[in-house]
Amino acid sequence: MGNIKSLSNFFAMYVDGFKNLTWGKPLWILILIKLFIMFAILKVFFFPNILNRFDTEKEKSEFVLKELTNKHSTNEKQLPNESD
Repeated sequence: MGNIKSLSNFFAMYVDGFKNLTWGKPLWILILIKLFIMFAILKVFFFPNILNRFDTEKEKSEFVLKELTNKHSTNEKQLPNESD
């Protein structure tokens, strides 16, 4: 019970602090716009969902496993030998 009261007091402190800020609302609007740009717009253009081309979960997991192991084995080949 003490943890819940402490958590609610902690949250109330932040809410009260943001209410009393003169620049609080414009800053929150700026933060929300920035988050929208990061997650909505950039995700669409720079992070396409390449797993859409697979029909089953098994095909997706096999593709991911193959990609991870290929990257790992490629990195091992590029590392310098410790005996050099």
